[in-house]
Amino acid sequence: MSFINYLHREINCKIVYYGPGLCGKTTNLQYIYNKTNPEAKGKMISLATETERTLFFDFLPLSLGEIRGFRTRFHLYTVPGQVFYDASRKLILKGVDGVVFVADSQMERMEANIESLDNLSTNLQEQGYQLEKIPYVVQYNKRDLPNAAPLAELEEAVNPMNVTSFEAVATTGDGVFDTLKAVAKLVLTELKRGG
Repeated sequence: MSFINYLHREINCKIVYYGPGLCGKTTNLQYIYNKTNPEAKGKMISLATETERTLFFDFLPLSLGEIRGFRTRFHLYTVPGQVFYDASRKLILKGVDGVVFVADSQMERMEANIESLDNLSTNLQEQGYQLEKIPYVVQYNKRDLPNAAPLAELEEAVNPMNVTSFEAVATTGDGVFDTLKAVAKLVLTELKRGG
C-alpha cells in the first residue's frame, strides 16, 4: 500500500527484507545504507529491544525516474528473524509493497529457510496479501561459505514460485544492489499498473 505525499510529490513504497535469524537481512540494509548517497537517504533507525532488532531507513533513488510527476521514495525494513517475534513481523508487513526473502545458503539452515518462508506466506495472508501477487524476489545469501548448499537445491526448497533470485554475499555487497533493484523495479511496475 504505497503512501502518496502530495505536498512533496512523492510516492512512498515499503520493501521488507524477510528471512530466518542471522541470514543477512540486517547486513543487506547496512550495506545499502552505507553505499547510498547521503543527500538521498534518511537516518537509519534501529528499533531494538533486549532480544530483537528491526532496522529501517528510507531513500530516494535518483535514477529510477518519476511516476505521473511523483518521485518514488523507498522505505526499507528488516524483520526480526526468530519465529517467536511473530507479532513484530506481522506489524512490519502492514502496508508492504515488495518483499525480499533472504535465504541463508548454509546446508544446516535449510529447515529454518523453509519455516521462515511458510511464516512469511501465513503472515501476508493474515494481512490480506498473497505472496504470489506482490512484488517479490529471493536472495541466496552467504554463497561464499564452504557449507553453502547447491543453488539448484536452494531453488527447489525456497523458491517454489520460481521468482527472480540472486546469489549474494551481503558482507561484501555481492548481489545486494541487484536484489534491491529487481524488487524496486517490480514495485514500480505494479505502481504504474495501478496495483
